[in-house]
Amino acid sequence: MRIPHVAPIVSIRHVFRAFWPHMQGYRRYLVIGICVAVFAAGCEVVAIWLFGRITDEVLAKQDLGAFWAPAILWLGLAVVAGIAAFIGGWLTALAGERFLLRLRDHVYDHMQKLSPDYFENRRLGDLMARLTDDIEAIEELVASGLVRLVTVLISIVFFAGAAFYIRWDLALITVLLVPSFLFVSKLFASRFRSAAGRERLSNGSMNSVVEESLSNQALVQSYNRQQTEAVRLHKVGRTWMTAKLSEARLAVGYGPVVQVLETICLLVIIGVGAWQIVQGRLTIGGLIAFAAYLGYLYPTIQNLGQIALTVSEAGAGADRVIEVLKSKPSVADKPGAIEIGRGQGRVEFANVCFTYDGRANATLTDLSFAVGPGDVLVCTGPSGSGKSTMAKLLLRFYDPAEGSITIDGHDLRDLTLRSLRENITVLHQESLLFSGTVRENIAYGRPGATLEEIVEAAIVADAHEFIEELPQGYETPMGQRGRLVSGGQRQRVAIARALLRDAPILILDEPMTGLDPAGAARVMTPLRRLMDGRTTILITHDLRLVPHSTHTIVFGTAGEEVPLSVNGHHEPLPLADTACGCKDHRRHRTTVEAHRLA
Repeated sequence: MRIPHVAPIVSIRHVFRAFWPHMQGYRRYLVIGICVAVFAAGCEVVAIWLFGRITDEVLAKQDLGAFWAPAILWLGLAVVAGIAAFIGGWLTALAGERFLLRLRDHVYDHMQKLSPDYFENRRLGDLMARLTDDIEAIEELVASGLVRLVTVLISIVFFAGAAFYIRWDLALITVLLVPSFLFVSKLFASRFRSAAGRERLSNGSMNSVVEESLSNQALVQSYNRQQTEAVRLHKVGRTWMTAKLSEARLAVGYGPVVQVLETICLLVIIGVGAWQIVQGRLTIGGLIAFAAYLGYLYPTIQNLGQIALTVSEAGAGADRVIEVLKSKPSVADKPGAIEIGRGQGRVEFANVCFTYDGRANATLTDLSFAVGPGDVLVCTGPSGSGKSTMAKLLLRFYDPAEGSITIDGHDLRDLTLRSLRENITVLHQESLLFSGTVRENIAYGRPGATLEEIVEAAIVADAHEFIEELPQGYETPMGQRGRLVSGGQRQRVAIARALLRDAPILILDEPMTGLDPAGAARVMTPLRRLMDGRTTILITHDLRLVPHSTHTIVFGTAGEEVPLSVNGHHEPLPLADTACGCKDHRRHRTTVEAHRLA
């Protein structure tokens, strides 16, 4: 498991360059939202001017007749501004949510192209956090955050312009005090981004612990490890709490500091304005209107600082998502890769060598064999000797370091991944099922299959009888990972799915693990039907139920003798050295002899 780390920090410009293209088609909504927000800000400026006029023309002169015209205009502006604000807010939300959907689809699609080792080296909960919380943070930066930023900047221009219109000298003092707000916001924002990065990381770790614990509750309870899991969650929860408190300390500290600065500025302006009233250079209504503009201007500048904090938090989420998007799959279609239809299924490994990244010893060295339709190739040997690695190479999760792998004479690297894998069916050691219905799990082998085809596959897989006895038959939900049915029933559903897929090459990875002898014998009957006429690669430790006519490859360390049980007969099969040209053959675990078993 890779040790969690904070994702590398990227610039905000890079964030926009990476994610702004996903806003294509929705940008007009943002433009309308910005225009509406600008209109609303203009209405507020006019409303404040009307308030100053009412003060001078109605209150100071005590002329009630002068009240109605500005009051009606003020009310009309409020109604129009409210409608505009609703439209702008709705369009901004619409653009933001559609952006979220598109970006999440894009990131998830990229994740699904990454090689299995990417997920083996990362915690599921952390990846889930990147698909949810981190992507939402990006939306706050690229979509709604952009609207807020432009709106705030234009509002500052409007309110500052109105203040200059009333008294340019007072407005100049106001402008001279603005840099203090910007300095404070920049100071807080830089620290907030670092804290937000730690919070995102710890949040992902906490999600991982919760996901692991809840998905393994049967194990947790049967081993009485509830307290252990509670302590584990508490530890990562404390780490997350510490990170959140760091964020909160900065967030709540920013507000009071800015409020003190705002109060100082207002007191300076009111003091200077009072002196100008005494000098007859400013009316009371003018001072009130000016103070009102400042009452809007300074909070708007404060909002600019809050946006800076939001940008920092969004930047931390963007760093983590960009890290995912920068990850590349171990293999990909090369230019000009060809599509093949359903092949015959002849598989050949020729002098294949493979070593996992970060490991000193080779996993496979000079592995060679050929197997065709109707053949069963049995792969046995101790755990970690390379049996599953061979299957991963055939599925092209990885490419061999040396040698070649072909299907019907085509090198796997010349084929598209999709067409290659359409020719292969894998029956995993653990029956991998979804929480949907029985019908949906079987149809996963061939989307679009009719119910009649699904039932036919279930009958051949010896699953139809027990399915019919379920509460809702084929529409019965199977629960998370199919846990609402027994292990043997899950395996037969998986066999039905494989039958429906009907690929010419079949990989069986320990298909009878966890089954008692009776269950294994019952599963073996539909398995034989599944293997009939196909190129079958069977990875197993137990060869008692293997068909009589097979080819067997034994994986292990050169020079060992591996006891083999075949149809009740035991014989030691020696492993010879491989002709790999290396000085130390003991470093390699590989297939070296194929035995015809009768």
